[in-house]
Order: sequence, then structure tokens, then C-alpha cells
Amino acid sequence: MATPELVSETESDYLSQLTMAAERYANRTAQRERNQAVLETRGVLYADEPERVEKRLARLGADWSLARAIERTPSDPVTTAGSTLRLPPDSFGSDVLGLERLIGRNNLTPVAFLEEGAAVSRAVGRVTIGGPGGGHGTGFMISPSLLLTNNHVLRGKETAGRSTVAFAFQAGVDGRPLEPAVFQLEPQRFFVTDRQLDFSVVAVAGHGARGEALSSFGRLALGEAQGKVVIGEFVNIVQHPRGEPKQLALRENQVVDVLDRFLHYESDTDEGSSGSPVFNDQWEVVALHHSAVPKTDAEGRPLSIDGTPWAPEMGEHRVAWRANEGVRISRVLRALREITLTGPAARLRDEVFTAGTTPPPVEGVPSTPSADGTVQLTVPLRISFGLGTSAYPVGPAAAQQPAPALAPTIPATGRLDGGSAVERDVNAALVNFRLARERPYYDRTADSAARDAYYAGIDTADGEALRRALTELLEETHEPRPRYKPMRLLYPWVDQHEDGRLRSVYSGKIFSVEELIRADAAVEEARLARVQELLRHESTAGPAEFEAEFAALEASMPFNCEHVVPQSWFAEREPMRGDLHHLFACEPKCNSYRNKYPYFDFPGFEEAVRQECGMREDVGFEPEKGKGTVARATLYFLLRYPGLVGDELDEFPENRLPTLLTWHDNESVSEYERHRNAAIAEIQGNRNPLIDHPEWAQKIDFSGVWP
Repeated sequence: MATPELVSETESDYLSQLTMAAERYANRTAQRERNQAVLETRGVLYADEPERVEKRLARLGADWSLARAIERTPSDPVTTAGSTLRLPPDSFGSDVLGLERLIGRNNLTPVAFLEEGAAVSRAVGRVTIGGPGGGHGTGFMISPSLLLTNNHVLRGKETAGRSTVAFAFQAGVDGRPLEPAVFQLEPQRFFVTDRQLDFSVVAVAGHGARGEALSSFGRLALGEAQGKVVIGEFVNIVQHPRGEPKQLALRENQVVDVLDRFLHYESDTDEGSSGSPVFNDQWEVVALHHSAVPKTDAEGRPLSIDGTPWAPEMGEHRVAWRANEGVRISRVLRALREITLTGPAARLRDEVFTAGTTPPPVEGVPSTPSADGTVQLTVPLRISFGLGTSAYPVGPAAAQQPAPALAPTIPATGRLDGGSAVERDVNAALVNFRLARERPYYDRTADSAARDAYYAGIDTADGEALRRALTELLEETHEPRPRYKPMRLLYPWVDQHEDGRLRSVYSGKIFSVEELIRADAAVEEARLARVQELLRHESTAGPAEFEAEFAALEASMPFNCEHVVPQSWFAEREPMRGDLHHLFACEPKCNSYRNKYPYFDFPGFEEAVRQECGMREDVGFEPEKGKGTVARATLYFLLRYPGLVGDELDEFPENRLPTLLTWHDNESVSEYERHRNAAIAEIQGNRNPLIDHPEWAQKIDFSGVWP
């Protein structure tokens, strides 16, 4: 933080920052205590908002399914694989080790963690305010030319114009001081500041006092995306406390609360320096440190270490500290983006958001794709897909090829070119599959207790009231809401049968779990190759043409997964698309054969000549297998998303309801369905009432679920 020798106006600003930070901290006491209680009883996966946790897992290359599997699996501290889990060494990658570290079961980390920390720390420097009553702060490079620090360190252009930043002001590996590289700040080229968010951004001279190149100290890439840190994680702060040589507070600062614009983190270490970068364990900047939270008296005044009211002239070292506060980096970037700039200043600002914004590569945190394994390209429309190489022919004719009976597989090693996002999906899915084999297939006693607790208070006396109550319950408890990724979420555990294998929901054909994981991975690789082909020709295609081609691509290269409520009925939107309750393993042949026809009960079906997937005519489709299963899944969908389907002639009309109820009555709930229901509840929170209480099918008034 800025030293106490700063001018009186700055002292006043600093005191104001302390007071406001203390007030924010005090106002969040109840929420913070709740967070701490959850951390102590349930762990870091549950203290923050489910959506934030899901995004955090995605940035780690993981998901709820893998996280929960690791959390449930007994640890083995004598393993030689570097993990506490009972798995062979070749099963381990950053997904598993990173999750164990997040969950708190293992503090091991690759040695590259220290190397990356040393690399990013080069971009952090000590800011020195020149002139009468000068002082010090910390700042860090966020583009080739721009430095970020606090507003209360550099309040305006005049202060910045007489200030410098020194990089490499630290001890070397031999313990001796390095020679700092001192650069003049150039606010005449660029200076913006925001008092409310307490940040200033200023240009730095390209060469130092002894001719050093500013570029040699690099920059810290900043990202606006969420998911960089959650409540309960530990953060790292590179700093120049009290203007001293560069120091590091390593994993001693636990995030205890997330506000709209600020983070609160507690530490047993010395107070941080204003303007310091706050990092997560992947060395991504999550916050701009701007204030310690002081202890206060009954009037809200900061206290000194002897219990008396603190004043700036007493010095920062005399403040009685309670916690630390940082400005969320996404909020800083948002404010910086919204400032109106023109000419050279606008171009300098744009460098923060354009070239070189990829974080330093860290094992397990992809640099080019986002951390959830997808890349988002802005073309005439926006699409998301995984990275990799092709397993199908590509080119204009690719979309016209018929779907294969089973997609081609990836080599048995699971290695794909370049360590792609698809490879990470495969490896995580296989780890989850191995972990699943350590678990009982279905725990009837535990699931019975979970079922009773889930429906406690549900009144079944009135059919319409029952429907409304179930719809509300299913929506409220549907957290998190995973996106569509059958390779990782469906095949490894959820859709397994008692023999540990998968069965096509329509034909009953048997597949191994690994077979479908690798098949879907090959499809994802092939889709990417075709998308790359489309992008090369995007200049000749408008949005409608591109969207049509992409839809044809997905249709021609389907996953081995069936939505019992076809995706076209809800425009492929989430959370419907990824809702596991209506997803089932299904080979592409049966998937394509069913298409989007509504279910239909054909007279004389048993005697009719039909394909192995079932029977299809213009009026609908009747599956060969799994009628009771798909009926209950469809009834769940109607309860969970009332009014969403049935508004088009080719969608499921209300007069087909008796078909679903008949199939439901004719085939009792199986152990497989009970296992699925319990496994899905663990991942996305809600349950299928028709599996838990089959008798409710005749009590529920379904008439209100159609538009």
C-alpha cells in the first residue's frame, strides 16, 4: 500500500478506502459466516453459487461429475502416483490433481507452479511517487505499454507524471539484490482512472533509465470471463509491501466472500501492497488488491494495533488488520472498456483486450481454447466446439455422408494431436469411469432417504396442485445446470447398467463405456475439422447459410446419445439440451432413424416387420426397447419445462399422453433407472418424480404442461 508520506489529500483518500472496505466487510458478516460454515461442513464445491463453481470447474478442465466422483472416492495416501486416489499413475493429469487440490484432499502441485509464478512476477513492479511527500505502491503491466495500479496510488496525471516503476526490485536466487530497471511513467500518452473501483491505468516508457526494454518484463493477461476463483480457494499475491523488495504471499489468502465488485480474502501474512495482482493457482489475475480491511470501533473508525483510533500519520504498519479486499478484475476490465477514448489512447487501451491476452500456459489450463474445452468463434453467428484433428473426411461433401453405425474411435492411448481439448475430455471421462468402478452401483437405503427428503411437504391430494408443486421443485433444485457433454457426464457413470456397460435405449445394443467415449471424441474432432472448412469460406456465406450448414453438420455427425425430447423442439437451448434426465446412450443409426418423430403406439407392433431400433411412419416412432424408460423421461421433461413442447404440429401433442402413461404402466421402474436417477441427482440436483413415485403418474394433472 502507499506509504504514509503521501500528500494529505491522498491520506484522506486512503482513510476513506479503509473505512468503506471495513463497512463492506461488516455488512457481509452473516453471509461470510454462512460461507465459512459450508466450507467446514461440505467443502469448497458448495460455498459459492453453483453457476460460479461450475464455471470454475470448467476452467480447470473438469465438471461436477468428475469432481463428485473424486470427492466420494476413498483416498489412498500411500499411492505412488502423486494423488490420494486409488488409480494407476497413467490415469492422472491436471484434471485429477487440480481437483484434489481444490477440494483440499491433496496439496501437491507440479513444480511448474513455481516456475509460472516466477515468470508472471516479472511484470510486477514497485511504483514510486516522486516529488514532495512521495511514497510507494505496486503495479503490473497489462499490455505492452500500460500499467495497472490503484487510484489512491496514482490519483491523477500530475502525480503519475513525476512517478516511476521499478521492475526486478528484488533479491536474486543467491540472496543478493538485483539491479532494478526503472521506467518513467508517461500519463501524457495514456492515463485513465476510476475512484470508485480504485484503479488507474498509465502508459510506461518503452525503455528504462539504463536502456532496458520494457518488453523484457512481459505482461499479465487479463480476462473478463467468470470462473477464475470461488469462495474457499486460496489466492497468491505478488507485492511490494511498504515499498520493500518484491515478496510473495503464497496460498495463505483464503477467499471468504465474493461481492459484485470486490473479493474478500483473509490472511495470516503481512498486509498486501495496493495495486498488487491477486492470482489464483493457475496464475490468472482474479483481483486488483486495493485495501486491507481494518478492525474498527463502534463508530466505524479504523483501529491501530493498540486499540486506539488510527490516523494516517501513525503509519500503515500500525493498523490492526482483519482481512484484505481486492477489486474483481472483471469489473476493472468492464469499466476500462466502457471509457470513451479516441485516437492513440483508444489503440493503447485496445491492446489490453486484443493481442497477447492469452494467459501463460499452465498444465491443464488450455491457452487457446477456454478452460471448459471450447473455443468461441465470432462469425456470422456464434458457435462453440471442441478442439482437435479430423477423424472424418472434410470438405463440401462431408455433410452429405450418411451417419456411420458407430463413429470411428480414437487410438487406445487416448492421445490426440497437440494435447487438444478433446483429449482432455477423453482423459477426464476415463478417470471418472475408473472412479465409478469403486462405487456401489445403487445404494437403495441412501437413495430412499434422499428421495423422502426431496419430496417432503409435497401434497398429492389435488392433481393440478401436485403438477405445479413438482414443476417448482424440479426447477428450484436443478443446480447446477450442466451443458451437453455426454462423453463426460453420461457415459462414465450415469447411464451405466448393472454390468458396467451401456445399452442403446432403442435397440438394446451393448457398448463398452470406453467405446462410446472414444467414439464421441472422434465425432467432436471431425466436427471441428468441418467447421474450420466452413470458416475458410465464410466470406461467401451469410448467417443463414452458415447456420444451416452447421445444423446439417451436427445432424450428419451425431454423438452416440439420444434426447428423448428432440433438440429441435426446444431450439437446442440449455438447460434442456444438457438435462441428463432425458439423455440416453444410443447409436447414431437409431438416433437418425427416430429423427424428431413423436412417440407413437402402433397397433400390431409385435407382429409388424420393423427395424432393430423400432418402427417409424409419418405419424410417429415406437422404439424396440426402453418404452417405459423413455416415457418416464418424457413425462419428467413435460413437468420440468411446461409449455415448451407441443406448440408445433410435429411435436408431442397432448393426445399422445395416454401412450406415455401406458408405456409407463406396462414397464415397471428398473434398478437401472433408479441408479440413473440417483446419479443425476448428485450431478444436477433434481430428480425424476415418475421414477421415485410411479403411482403419481395417475394423480398428476398433465393438462397444464402443453402451450
